[in-house]
Amino acid sequence: MKTPPLLPEETLHRVLRVANFDGMCVLAICGMITLAVASTGNYVGAAFGLLIAASGAFELHGAGLLRAGDPRGMQWVLASQPYLLIVVLGYCVFRLTSFDPTEIQAAMTSELRAAIAEAGYNEQVFVRMVYVGSYAFLAIATFVYQGLMTVYYYRRREAVVLALQDEAEEQRFN
Repeated sequence: MKTPPLLPEETLHRVLRVANFDGMCVLAICGMITLAVASTGNYVGAAFGLLIAASGAFELHGAGLLRAGDPRGMQWVLASQPYLLIVVLGYCVFRLTSFDPTEIQAAMTSELRAAIAEAGYNEQVFVRMVYVGSYAFLAIATFVYQGLMTVYYYRRREAVVLALQDEAEEQRFN
């Protein structure tokens, strides 16, 4: 037996919980990573970090508007997801096109070099494979997660707007 759809008010509360949690996680985690990256002198990485952290701020701003009864908040919450996707994909493309194996190889320990050789890999091929694989994984994971979050918010926007209208009508009569 299929369960009935949620009431618009419950949908609004769930969207607010998800938006607050997701926005806070993105803002806090990316903010800390951005500070760490900036402290190493990697200003391009720090700039991307700020752009990514902004998506968390957009999502939190949208949640704040929704809490205040403003339906425009749903646009902020919804738009934060494709924005984050585009910025992360841009970062992955930037990193992949500016790949410098000597930078990574300089940081490798002799034990790691011996382990790579013992496994039968060419060091440069192995470094490239891990580097490209890591950024490909990040891009795919971001595409899937942000895509699902976009769908989640998109499918709930009408119920959220309806709940906000109901709350506004209740306040008018009280």
